[in-house]
Amino acid sequence: MIIVKTREEIELMRESALIVSKTLGELAKAIKPGVTTLQLDKIAEEYIRDHGAIPGFLGLYDFPNTLCMSPNSQVVHGIPNGEPLVEGDIISIDCGALKNGFYGDHAYTFPVGEIDPETEKLLQVTKESLYVGIREFKANNRVGDVGYAIQKYCEAHGYGVVRELVGHGLGSKMHEDPEMPNYGRRGKGKKFVEGMVVAIEPMINMGTHRIKQHRDGWTITTQDNKPSAHFEHDVALLDGKPELLSTFAYIYDTLGIESDEEDEFRQEALVL
Repeated sequence: MIIVKTREEIELMRESALIVSKTLGELAKAIKPGVTTLQLDKIAEEYIRDHGAIPGFLGLYDFPNTLCMSPNSQVVHGIPNGEPLVEGDIISIDCGALKNGFYGDHAYTFPVGEIDPETEKLLQVTKESLYVGIREFKANNRVGDVGYAIQKYCEAHGYGVVRELVGHGLGSKMHEDPEMPNYGRRGKGKKFVEGMVVAIEPMINMGTHRIKQHRDGWTITTQDNKPSAHFEHDVALLDGKPELLSTFAYIYDTLGIESDEEDEFRQEALVL
């Protein structure tokens, strides 16, 4: 069952989402060769707690850390550890925060230093596909419209679209209805309704779409060990159109990146 939010609840969700956005911005300052994912995890937990929220992933389904940290061929749900990142790695960071009874949840895949052009293209196309999908989250559309758009865009570039892992509704629980696959058929699935909030999150592999789960019960990697990228935004359906609750602007501010990619999904300019 889709749980519709009031405007007031959506503003509370925006606050939670922006805590995650700001946390990712803080992490962008620290990501470099030699840093460990455990060090990044500590930065995130302290930042989230210092801003009046609770880490959304810590203890959720017994997950042991604040961040899901997934380098290179890891798709999602990687557990932070003491192994240093190295030049040329990529690292997907998925972060959640709980404040005022509502969750924020989104993700960004960072390059570590200079990365090769083939991997850089994977990150670019995956992030572009996120906005391709968000454009389809609108009145009178259905879940399949978003998934179809993402799948078509990524497969046109020769990439594999993960099937077993999906986006989701978001609210007072981390995972609500509906599931939001990154593949599908136009006009199929649950219909979008005013006031719903979803996390749209393409998980795209350089090679096969097939994945494997490791013995730790969490870590998921590509079956062919080629790189995977993951980007995620929290989006509300307001006035029949998608409205971003999260932002990559804090990351871009840290990294000196200029972008207007989010402008079409905001009713008002974001003030940093």
